[in-house]
Formats: sequence, structure tokens, C-alpha cells
Amino acid sequence: MERTFFIIASLLGSLSVALGAFGAHALRGRIEESLLANYQTGVSYMFYHTLALFAVAWAVSKWPASSLPVWAGWLFVLGVVVFSGSLFVMAFTGLRWLGAITPIGGVAFIAGWLLLAFVAWRN
Repeated sequence: MERTFFIIASLLGSLSVALGAFGAHALRGRIEESLLANYQTGVSYMFYHTLALFAVAWAVSKWPASSLPVWAGWLFVLGVVVFSGSLFVMAFTGLRWLGAITPIGGVAFIAGWLLLAFVAWRN
């Protein structure tokens, strides 16, 4: 599983850089500033949780008997898809009601971090 999370993290990392550059160069001046700020928040949280997935890969190898790091990893992936994804779609479409979905991804992020803390504390 650590290989899976390492690969996902590597791909999300490259995507974060590409989306960040796209936002900075192609979107500036084309979408309103508040939507661009939402887009950049999505990029930032994607990148932060790319780093978290590298920590998950390490935790999976450190505590192979526990399924909690694996759950944390999938929660981070879900968080990226829902949190960052909803902000990206909102930026491109202007559908601000998607902001109501974004906190679901945030809860997934929080749960993933708490699982990592718990597995480290328990072991």
C-alpha cells in the first residue's frame, strides 16, 4: 500500500504544480478574483495533502499491522477530490453553491490527520 500512496502523492504533486501555474498564468484576469482565490486555495490544499500522502506511505511501512494509515490515506485522497475538486469546478463554472460541498472534503482531511495521530499514539 505504501507504493500506492507514494505514486498517488507523486502524481498529485505534479498536478498541484501544473494547476498552480495554470491558475497564476492562464486564469488571472479571466475569472473574478474571488473565484481565483478559491481556485488557489484548492491548489494549496491539494499540495499540502500531497505531502500528507507521503507521510501516509511512511506510516503504512512503519505500522504495517494497522489499517489506520491506509484509511487516513484514502481520506486524504477523498478530501483532495471533494475539497479541491469542488473549488476548481466552482472557479471554472461560477456555481457558488458548490461551496456547500467543500467542507465535506475538509472533514475528510481532518479525519485523516486524526487517524494518523491516533495510530502514532497507539503504537
